[in-house]
Amino acid sequence: MNTNGQYVTINGVRLWVEDTGGSGPPVLFSHGLLWSTRMFDAQIAALRSRYRCIAWDHRGQGQSDVPNVHAISIEECYADAVALIERLGVAPVHIVGLSMGGFVAMRLAARRPDLVRSCVLLETSAEAEPAENVPKYRTLNRVAKWFGLRIVANKVMPIMFGTTFLTDPSRAVERDAWRERLARNRRDIWRAVNGVIEREPIISELGHITAPTMIMVGDEDVATVPLKAERIHAAIRGSKLVRIPHAGHSSSIEQPGHVTAAIDAWLGRSD
Repeated sequence: MNTNGQYVTINGVRLWVEDTGGSGPPVLFSHGLLWSTRMFDAQIAALRSRYRCIAWDHRGQGQSDVPNVHAISIEECYADAVALIERLGVAPVHIVGLSMGGFVAMRLAARRPDLVRSCVLLETSAEAEPAENVPKYRTLNRVAKWFGLRIVANKVMPIMFGTTFLTDPSRAVERDAWRERLARNRRDIWRAVNGVIEREPIISELGHITAPTMIMVGDEDVATVPLKAERIHAAIRGSKLVRIPHAGHSSSIEQPGHVTAAIDAWLGRSD
């Protein structure tokens, strides 16, 4: 994808930012844990002719710098999003956030409505990490910290992707490419994982969101099950809920055509 990428120092940390430029309405893409701006390649490729698409790697992930801390908090990532929008002078933006990116997007829409034109939330949760998940995730994170993600990649893939994507023979090459991206993750990704595991809930603030909001969830998502999307939908007045067939926790990758069409229609309506 021909997108201008550069480092931008935000809140004392160099963040990798990709910006298509142009005069169209700005759309900001906030990726999920363990991934990067690459999660939204299909959507940006389709939208860039009409929108200024901006995507960045959260601190501690992708090509962005990693602070030497125990946990990179969601609150810090939210503060980065605010500062990035203000630095680029692009408010108000359409914000698209998937999973962890949704944690950031919800905080942005609830606390800084002046910066948000509309909000799209994919496979995310407004609640704290469920207690039953924490021991498993902490174990996987310890292994990744000491030995790298390659050793646990096969256990993480079913969390990140649905059964359809994982079993479709015609997508074996694509599936292997994403497994390799996961496996090659930087060893210090554990700091970002801790931040997600230890996050505070945001559900009590969702009533403050006034921007038009669309919530999307894959019907095969096991990481943030569809019930969590329904709770977000119930808490945000006037929001729209869309279920994505045959998708798990990474619908922008698993069902790119479906997701892109839904976002495209939503942006057109919100403009």
